[in-house]
Amino acid sequence: MGEVTVRAADRPGDLGWVVMEHGELYAAEYGWDVERVTAGIVAGYTPGPDAAWIAEFDDRRIGCVFCVREDATTARLRLLLLDPAARGLGLGRALVRRCVQHARDAGFARLVLWTNAPLAAARGIYLAEGFVLTAEERHDEFGVPLLGQDYALDLTA
Repeated sequence: MGEVTVRAADRPGDLGWVVMEHGELYAAEYGWDVERVTAGIVAGYTPGPDAAWIAEFDDRRIGCVFCVREDATTARLRLLLLDPAARGLGLGRALVRRCVQHARDAGFARLVLWTNAPLAAARGIYLAEGFVLTAEERHDEFGVPLLGQDYALDLTA
């Protein structure tokens, strides 16, 4: 039986994989064009103030999450993704918890995120971890009409 690990996204190919996997997976599952948006997020990633993790199964990348500095008091959870074969195993929750703990340890007062209404499994994880819906807005950033949702988690409580 294989082993699942979560490690820092610091190996050659990690950031390229994040862009590719988001582009391919969201196109296949939802018909969304997210590759350019994802590439922009990854291009702005700066190890040190920001952190990112890769989940692996037998040394094969199967998931990721990023925690990026928004301002002096706020961090943003970005790019949570799991390979469909890895869903339902608790890895999404483990990645979100890693991001939340990092934001707490780094001294941020708040962790925020933006997602879209069809991503029900991710929303369930966010709500279970204490995130609260703060806003909703319709958009077509990914080439189809969607309801974007903002969530926040108070890290000082």
